[in-house]
Amino acid sequence: MDQATAADDLVFECRDGIGRITFNRPQARNAFTFAMYERLAAICAQANDDRSIKVLVLRGAGDKAFASGTDINQFREFKTPQDSIDYENRIDRVLTTLEQCRVPTIAAINGFCTGGGAGIAAACDLRIGTRSTMIGFPIARTLGNCLSMSNVSRLTALIGAARVKDLIFTARLVDAAEAANVGLLGEIVDDLAALDKRADEVARLVASHAPLTLNATKQAVARLQRRLTQDEGEDLILMCYTSQDFREGLDAFLSKRAPQWRGQ
Repeated sequence: MDQATAADDLVFECRDGIGRITFNRPQARNAFTFAMYERLAAICAQANDDRSIKVLVLRGAGDKAFASGTDINQFREFKTPQDSIDYENRIDRVLTTLEQCRVPTIAAINGFCTGGGAGIAAACDLRIGTRSTMIGFPIARTLGNCLSMSNVSRLTALIGAARVKDLIFTARLVDAAEAANVGLLGEIVDDLAALDKRADEVARLVASHAPLTLNATKQAVARLQRRLTQDEGEDLILMCYTSQDFREGLDAFLSKRAPQWRGQ
């Protein structure tokens, strides 16, 4: 995918100190291509250098989804075990860049927020949802892959180990009320129009506050949370991504049938 296409699929604009990032593939529930991940990281790097940017707001185009994770077709290119390691390393790098971005980040979540999309939301500082928001990591039901170590660490710090296992083991999507109860959402509004309004209000409020105070708080919280290193989880990534089950899950997903898991 060329840079022009990536810019179309992930749109960025900045006005009055508020940077707005829109995941712009509504026909695919805003599923991410690799180029979109890289553009997201590049925008965060730009915000680190551009002092005129005070806050970033992330949202999905359309009314169906915030983001539904990585576009499944990206996995069809995997040929070697190293491809799976490289993929998870990419996700770790991009989400860490988002998490460590100098400015506060706000996820405005409407509709489905799943897989990598939920990982992006979890890496943001604040999360606002609507009554139609559904959040989860249904990978045990769909592809049979696994989360990166950074994702597991980040989620555990956010909602606790027991709830992480509950979400993964059951492969269920939690509604807005439960998401707010467990800490995946900080606030719920009625609908998409109210979400856009409220996200803008919060962004303007945060942008008006002392930037060094906000940045110091982000860094202090990060220092409290130990992250597992990439190599600590490579064996788990290889176990899942190089398995027959992953190939079965991928084929089943694309064929729109139920996968037949074998545990190998």
